[in-house]
Amino acid sequence: MKKICLFLPILLLSFQLMAKNPVDDFVNNPILQNANISLLVKDQATNKIVYQYRPNNCTVPASTIKLVTTAAALELLGPKFCFETKLETDGFINSNGVLNGNLYIRGGGDPTLGSEHMGDLNFLTKWVEEVKKLGIKKINGQIIADGTLYDDQGVNPKWTWEDIGNYYAAGASGISYMDNTYQLVLRSGIEGSTPEILRVVPEIPALTFENQLKSTTIAFDSAYFYGAPHTYLRSIHGEIPANRIEYIIKGDIPNPGLLLAEHFQAKLQESGILINQLPSDVVLSYTNRKVFLVQQSPPLSEIIQETNVHSNNGYAEQIFRYLALQKNKIATTNGAIQVVRTFWKSKGLPVEQLFMYDGCGLSPEDAVSSEFLVDLLYYMRISSPNKEPFFYSLPIAGKSGTLTSFLGKTALQGKVHAKSGTISRVKCYAGYMDATGKNYVFSIMVNNPNGTSKAVTRKIENFLLQISGKNL
Repeated sequence: MKKICLFLPILLLSFQLMAKNPVDDFVNNPILQNANISLLVKDQATNKIVYQYRPNNCTVPASTIKLVTTAAALELLGPKFCFETKLETDGFINSNGVLNGNLYIRGGGDPTLGSEHMGDLNFLTKWVEEVKKLGIKKINGQIIADGTLYDDQGVNPKWTWEDIGNYYAAGASGISYMDNTYQLVLRSGIEGSTPEILRVVPEIPALTFENQLKSTTIAFDSAYFYGAPHTYLRSIHGEIPANRIEYIIKGDIPNPGLLLAEHFQAKLQESGILINQLPSDVVLSYTNRKVFLVQQSPPLSEIIQETNVHSNNGYAEQIFRYLALQKNKIATTNGAIQVVRTFWKSKGLPVEQLFMYDGCGLSPEDAVSSEFLVDLLYYMRISSPNKEPFFYSLPIAGKSGTLTSFLGKTALQGKVHAKSGTISRVKCYAGYMDATGKNYVFSIMVNNPNGTSKAVTRKIENFLLQISGKNL
């Protein structure tokens, strides 16, 4: 009897310790117990597993797949790499300053041309000055946008119809311009009315809309554009707030290269240079073209920082597609996938746990394991020559980018550098936790929970605080 009495407290203590296991608390929570979860936490110093739950289980990663894209780009291209856009002429310039030929914009995949996030917004003025330096006063030919470095696929075929046509799902192209995004300015009326279209910024005359929007009591933008790639007809569905004098929603520019050529031609004509034909994106000749200007982007390290901190899909896709050029003459999605998988396989990562169909994570067919992401993060932190630019490209918990509100006003504010991922029924975080005495590399991926995205985030925050020895 005495032995039984001694055994019971030990048994109760064992049950209590088991109940306090952070992984058990996490996966058995009512909103997560039916979810598809992959979780792995490793000690950064030893690379030993600290916590795990189905670490090799492949789950939809959403934007955490940007880690795969940006890390591979830093390794293959280097942090100082710059995209290049070239201005070229064919034909000849006579003594009267007439270019008997065409002026080409040869795209190099630069995501920052005319971007609101970085780069030189006045680059077209400088381009005009360079044309004038050649002595050109008239062009008997066209301004031709040559985006043929990338294939003409544009929008990724693995994206959903709900996303295609919207600003966050703009396609990748040899010439990216103004973030491949336009603003549609609306005026909404009383509840139940159809908002009035006021203007498009920048102006795209060929663009037309089938307006199925409604003004409602909604307090946020719930409008969606629908339209096939490379076409100029967009259907708009959903809701926007009622009784707004001006309300802006955003879509994707159908042909950013042609729009750039049109804007360049307008600038040239404003400066007094005559052009006798309309701009075009049809390239008939690749020979006898002379380069007279090379426009470089900001360094890749800065572009990747924007990509990861603000989860910029457009930048991620431009970078991803460009990686195909390491093995191919034309930048394609399939080529990029092959290059990325081959690279990470060479580093010993389990690429059988990587199903990658785009570079930004919009595709619901993307899948990756926490084991793969943690191995990648560990490699980039410990072994990569580009460890610093990669680490500082990640948003900081409670302070920056997509992590501004994550772990804010907790003991881990400022101590987690990570990438988040969110699409419908998906919430993921992967990165580094550098708490005092406990430096971890982690990936937590949740698909199909029974709770809201906000509720899942709360559970992930609580898990990280638990393993750091803190409380929410």
